[in-house]
Amino acid sequence: MLLVKEFALSKKIQAIRGMNDLLPGDSPRWQFLEAKVRRLMQRYGFDEIRMPILEQTALFARSIGEVTDIVEKEMYTFEDRNGDSLTLRPEGTASCVRAALEHGLLHNQTQRLWYQGPMFRHERPQKGRYRQFHQVGVEAYGFDGPDIDAEVILLSARLWQELGLADHVTLELNSLGSSEARSAYRATLVEYFNDHRDVLDEDSLRRLESNPLRILDSKNPAMAEMLDGAPQLMDHLDEESRRHFEQLTTMLQAAGIDYVVNPRLVRGLDYYCRTVFEWTTTALGSQGTVCAGGRYDGLVEQLGGKPTPAVGFAMGIERLVLLLETLDLVPADAMGGCDVYMLPMDDSATVAALTLAEQLRGALPELRLQMHCGGGSFKSRMKKADKSGATLAVLIGDEELAQHSATVKFLRDDRDQRSLPQAELAVELHGLLETPEA
Repeated sequence: MLLVKEFALSKKIQAIRGMNDLLPGDSPRWQFLEAKVRRLMQRYGFDEIRMPILEQTALFARSIGEVTDIVEKEMYTFEDRNGDSLTLRPEGTASCVRAALEHGLLHNQTQRLWYQGPMFRHERPQKGRYRQFHQVGVEAYGFDGPDIDAEVILLSARLWQELGLADHVTLELNSLGSSEARSAYRATLVEYFNDHRDVLDEDSLRRLESNPLRILDSKNPAMAEMLDGAPQLMDHLDEESRRHFEQLTTMLQAAGIDYVVNPRLVRGLDYYCRTVFEWTTTALGSQGTVCAGGRYDGLVEQLGGKPTPAVGFAMGIERLVLLLETLDLVPADAMGGCDVYMLPMDDSATVAALTLAEQLRGALPELRLQMHCGGGSFKSRMKKADKSGATLAVLIGDEELAQHSATVKFLRDDRDQRSLPQAELAVELHGLLETPEA
């Protein structure tokens, strides 16, 4: 305890690097996005699930793969007082599968689930990539055909349309095939990379024996020409996976969804198979992926369940908010503020103003009304009313108290103020805010 006190006295305590505060000026963009997502999930029949942020470390080591960057270098892992190894979740799919198995959600039934919340990875913080970041995830269990692959992609495409992002993102597709086909391809790929060892960087040499497919995802420009000449997984697909992919692309074409087949798209987690996809943008520089996912048909069995086909995706909220901000796509009326500022002209009117404010909130549930608190001169009160961003101020003073009225002052338009009976104020405010005069 003494060390904590000494630290507090000697050094200003700040947020952990890469774990950022979300300030009131930023929250409306998040709320705008989250509201769109929540409503869209309801429309597509997906049910929300909420998982804890702490899980047993073994869950992620077993599902993600022990030789992935996430498990090797990025997880926040520690031992608790009982000596158990715990990890702050670095992604949501493994947690979602664990929860579905633990609570019997996959027993002879299909599930469409979604979640949102913080994830944690110890990476070098940069704009759009943080150590505590937030994701929306979608997971569908028990569906084997390509129709559910198409459905989750169409859901994401619908979100881009409703956010105004449809012209700023590109869908990239690939198929990783079955585990057997991927194993045969892996041997071919290792042979090719061994013939070009002099070009491989340190990370790629480390992955060569453990996870060679991840080398295809390298962004090292010195390796680009060599990677372009690498054998393509699409040429080594098993027949069932090839048919699955062809049916998926046919469905997307019928729905009018444009896509690009990217043979180097492999995803960074070991559990993916068959369909993999990413939505990318050029508007954010190097941080181009805003949504990614695919099939993971073997993960449920890998974590102790019965064989269960599964598909899903995750999208980064920080990157999507940054994209919306960069392209100025959040409507002004979604950026917070209030409609009405309730202003007692002096302290004698405070009780009446508070009472009237509550009556208006009850009569107009959608009304954004801020009550003036803290006293001050009339001039300072009017400054706060203006600073609130409200369209109207409702003033209560001695005259209004005597007449059971209220004065409505227009803060954004050059219009004469009005005196209205308090009993009629709710109806009048609704009309004034819905249909302002030209």
